[in-house]
Amino acid sequence: MGSVLPLVAQAQDVPAAAESGLQEVVVTGSRISRENFEAPTPLTVLGVEQINQAAPENLADFVNDLPSMVGSATPQTSNLSFSNGQAGINALNLRALGTVRTLVLLDGKRSVPSAITGIVDINDLPQSLVERVEVVTGGASAAYGSDAMTGVVNFILDKDFTGLKSEVSGGRTDYGDDDNWKVTLTGGLPFADGRGHLLLNGEYTHRDGIYGVPRSWNNDGRYIMNNPAYTPTSGLPERLVVSNASLTTATLGGIITNTALRGRTFGEGGTPRQFQYGSSVRDPWMQGGEWASNQFNQYNTLDQEVDRTGLFARVSFSITDNFGVFAQASRNESETLSWQLRQFNLANLVIRAGNPFIPASVATDMANAGITQFTLGTMNGDIPIISFTGEREVTRYMAGFEGSFDLFGSEWNWDAYYQLGTTESSETGHNITAKARYAAALDTVVNPANGQPICRSTLTAPDNGCLPYNPMGINVNTPEAIAWLIGSPHRDQRFTQEVVAATLRGEPFDSWAGPVSIAMGVERREEKVRGESDATSMINGWFAGNYLPTFGSYHVAEAFLETVVPLAKDLPFARSLDLNAAVRRTDYSTSGLVTTWKAGATWQPIDDLRFRVTRSRDIRAPNLNELFAAGTANTNSVTDPFNGNQNAPYQGLAVGNPLLQPEKADTLGFGVVMQPRFLEGFTASVDYYDVKITDAIGNVAAQNIVDNCFAGMQEFCNAITRGVGAGGVNQITQIRLSPFNLVGLKARGIDYEMSYVFGIDQLFSSLSGSMRFSVLATNYLENYQDNGVNPPADSVGSNSGLNGLGTSGPPDWVYRATLAYSGDRIAASLTGRGFSAGTYSNTYIECSTGCPVSTADNPTINDNSLPGAFYVDASVSYKMNWAATDVETFFSVTNLTNKDPAMVPQGPAGLAYAQAPINASLYDILGRVYRVGVRMKM
Repeated sequence: MGSVLPLVAQAQDVPAAAESGLQEVVVTGSRISRENFEAPTPLTVLGVEQINQAAPENLADFVNDLPSMVGSATPQTSNLSFSNGQAGINALNLRALGTVRTLVLLDGKRSVPSAITGIVDINDLPQSLVERVEVVTGGASAAYGSDAMTGVVNFILDKDFTGLKSEVSGGRTDYGDDDNWKVTLTGGLPFADGRGHLLLNGEYTHRDGIYGVPRSWNNDGRYIMNNPAYTPTSGLPERLVVSNASLTTATLGGIITNTALRGRTFGEGGTPRQFQYGSSVRDPWMQGGEWASNQFNQYNTLDQEVDRTGLFARVSFSITDNFGVFAQASRNESETLSWQLRQFNLANLVIRAGNPFIPASVATDMANAGITQFTLGTMNGDIPIISFTGEREVTRYMAGFEGSFDLFGSEWNWDAYYQLGTTESSETGHNITAKARYAAALDTVVNPANGQPICRSTLTAPDNGCLPYNPMGINVNTPEAIAWLIGSPHRDQRFTQEVVAATLRGEPFDSWAGPVSIAMGVERREEKVRGESDATSMINGWFAGNYLPTFGSYHVAEAFLETVVPLAKDLPFARSLDLNAAVRRTDYSTSGLVTTWKAGATWQPIDDLRFRVTRSRDIRAPNLNELFAAGTANTNSVTDPFNGNQNAPYQGLAVGNPLLQPEKADTLGFGVVMQPRFLEGFTASVDYYDVKITDAIGNVAAQNIVDNCFAGMQEFCNAITRGVGAGGVNQITQIRLSPFNLVGLKARGIDYEMSYVFGIDQLFSSLSGSMRFSVLATNYLENYQDNGVNPPADSVGSNSGLNGLGTSGPPDWVYRATLAYSGDRIAASLTGRGFSAGTYSNTYIECSTGCPVSTADNPTINDNSLPGAFYVDASVSYKMNWAATDVETFFSVTNLTNKDPAMVPQGPAGLAYAQAPINASLYDILGRVYRVGVRMKM
């Protein structure tokens, strides 16, 4: 990947100045339009040259390599997100504080959300038109409103592009899979003697995806299990990180989990045999035995299959020299396909004596032992793998006016626009059993009329259509029986965003140190959602994917004012000293009035040195999902301390909370920028940030709800529904998850940036071209949440991805360094990127002997370490001219050394058995990836 330039070098990436003078630009993080304005908020600029040199398949891959980005949503991390409709989305996450707290803009304006949570899928942007990406790592709510708590990522288009350009590129992994390709075509045409400009763009991308997990690192059965030898007085760790482990409570063809027949498992054709348990067993896990043949994490998708088509059009026309109109339209369609998992029934099916599918030898043993029923666990080998299809159509229409006029002896600029955006989202699950049909088909008896298997319910309702299902064996059911069981839960939803906004910018008067700049504006925005689902989902009738439609809306009216006041200029103690302040008043229909503000300053005592400081109050209003979710259901499992810490499958029901209040963040940032005159081309910066969020919106995790109920907190017990399970055991069946305003989140850290650009002739006098060496690093000092119930948990250094926010730690250190060469024809780059070693969870206590008593808040474990990682990427390109066309061929390799991801075991609860033991948001999981392509421009 190409280098990243800090704020002080941004002039190399912004559009070139017009011949008549310097061009005024609005820098992200501020609404001020001013020559050479340097905002006090840190800004990282990614220019088109660096983007092209990196040759990413998707712009999100490029931006996510910034050390300030941790835990972003990608198709590789969202594979099991099929119940919430976010599978396949690329959403950015600054500071590892959640994608909902990072605001994504397109040309400084909001884009329509791609999901009900309000996040924007980077796939929905016209990526080949992006001229630069500006990343503000600091609160910017006073400038842009809600969601800009941790920062802003602004994708800025080349709206003046003239000519025709295209790209054809493709890639694949070193293993010969995950083939992908991209085709883009862009045209820009001035008309009416240059007063008008037409811009058209089309893009198509395809990724084959990787079905299954065809990598050798997934073959050692790495999980976390409860220690069979643990007691509160044993001095041993309660949890063990182990290899060569597998489930004991389910096999592909089914296994008996109780009575004297425990361990009888069923194979091809229903043939029974004795399962070989390992030397260490604590249901639902064991270590050893026939672990290798009882793995189920290969039935999901390592990388999702994605198709994306995008169309974009923009036209602008200057009616006079001071008044113009513009209109813009875009349409993006995407389809995501993936495997999810097999239907799991972990020791929760009751098989009664007399079921005609019980093999004769087992039926004889039951009769001899007086066993009337047994409990079965199965992965339902005859039922196809549960899969998912997600379709998303995002349209965005915008029209507006812009112009300028003279007032107070200076020029003022204004713009106003209306924007309508819609997202049509469709989610469909496949091969999912209807719970009522599954239960009826499972309850099979002998038909007294002919001695054949028949559903018990059919004896009293002959026309119910039930076909018996045999859970004991592989290839023992007819296609007709399976077809009667399964169906496709489906939901269609429509998200709508309407925006009307106007902005005025100018310099009304001069101070003793220069012109005072102001920007002011108003905005009204409305967000709403509606949808529909299939009838079975509406009654929670599917094993998984019980989609419920959400209905709701809110509107917000805002007004803002921002100013830059120069306080000193060309003085002995200050080459410049500027004050930047902003305030925004916002009225939400759901939660009332809030005020956000920012105060910052930049001080340049000498040309070589500049200091900056910012203090801000930022907010994030609850989104449509947090307010109005009707109840998105997911299927998972928890450890149930009421039943001897047994693994308990349950259905989680996430519902909205209309009483939520906005989050509030107090952010402090200060830093220094160095650009020494004695070392031309060198720039460095160091910035400290401190973010304190109160009333943060979040959930208590399902396992924590169960643990707190066990500890006697009745309010958590009220969220748990229990029912009679297999063998008459009272077990958890449903856990309700509702967001509330947490006590707080806090994040602190230090960002480092360095860039040095120099002519290669300084090293080799016979060569031409330039070299660029850049380093970026973030030292995360603190990142914790306090929900007022559990002890505050600092997640910095937790590399597993289980920090309670659904994202990675972040690590203590994240860094990248790039050495790049750019010549007339040849360009090349070499990048090293990585992060520091850490823990599985900072709440764990690592010990092997002499362990303290393990608790729900601080469990003991035998190994709490996870390694860091270091990856190398390389790229090379060659430019030439052919038939009046500029042609550039390029080749890039990521993860040049083909480094495997670290194993990040899951368990003992949850869906550990259905997931590869990795953290895809931190570690590279695909291996070495090659990409080749050609760009043409005329």
